[in-house]
Amino acid sequence: MHPRTRQAWLALPLILAIAAAIAWAGSTGPPVALGLPLFALCGLGSFLLNWLVFVHAYANQTERFYDATGSLTYLTMVVVALALGPQDPRALLIGGCVMLWALRLGTFLFRRISEDGGDGRFDALKPDFARFLMAWTLQGLWVFLTLACGLVAMTTSEPVPLGLPAFLGAAIWVAGWSIEVVADQQKRAFRHDPANDGRFITSGLWSWSQHPNYFGEILLWTGIAVIALPTLRGAQLATLISPVFVFVLLTRISGIPLLRARAKERWGDDPEFLAYRARTSLLVPRPPRA
Repeated sequence: MHPRTRQAWLALPLILAIAAAIAWAGSTGPPVALGLPLFALCGLGSFLLNWLVFVHAYANQTERFYDATGSLTYLTMVVVALALGPQDPRALLIGGCVMLWALRLGTFLFRRISEDGGDGRFDALKPDFARFLMAWTLQGLWVFLTLACGLVAMTTSEPVPLGLPAFLGAAIWVAGWSIEVVADQQKRAFRHDPANDGRFITSGLWSWSQHPNYFGEILLWTGIAVIALPTLRGAQLATLISPVFVFVLLTRISGIPLLRARAKERWGDDPEFLAYRARTSLLVPRPPRA
């Protein structure tokens, strides 16, 4: 057995253990189905949906629906939480924010992978059952952890009236979502201009940050956490891992490190690229260094 395949099999129970711990921490109220509280039921659904699509993906050796499934998982969890939860104004606010974000990002990513014809990250994973399964299982965990604190607020048995944190969190979310949308559209327009073939973007928000879309992503999930905060009690505070998880994932694991490695392979010896990296903030937008 290949060492990476063995690692994947060992990682799977660890992923599920983390999810189970968060499900326990965030759950309140009586069971609603399958003997589970609504929060835990949504978490279980996150994995089941990804595993279901994985069966099709592995059989057809395709990653085309990977990102779309992630967005669909968010939408499904929100719909279930709103349908079976308290449906108070805070739940509706969080649900609306998440649905708007998931629909926009899911459409954007699916259109991108359709245009590109594939995602090179999965080339080595698709033939390996365990490693490909781990990728889909990780996506189930990613959705559950990212949405965790917002999901607590949407499924709580003790809703809290909206107050200043909700309006502050909503403002943070709008700022983050706007930055992400603008950055994505600027890069898409840049890539679709034949004159930019083989070049890297340095204009618009990308002149202030090397990864403005990731900054927007971190900011908007921080906004969700601020909206949800007044509803969290006791062990539920552990679900504040949501924005921290997004930050660590994008800055230390699968986001910036992978993109920087790819950029270094393509333009590592290009003086213009080296100058861009030297004068431009890695994440938080700010005016370029002189």
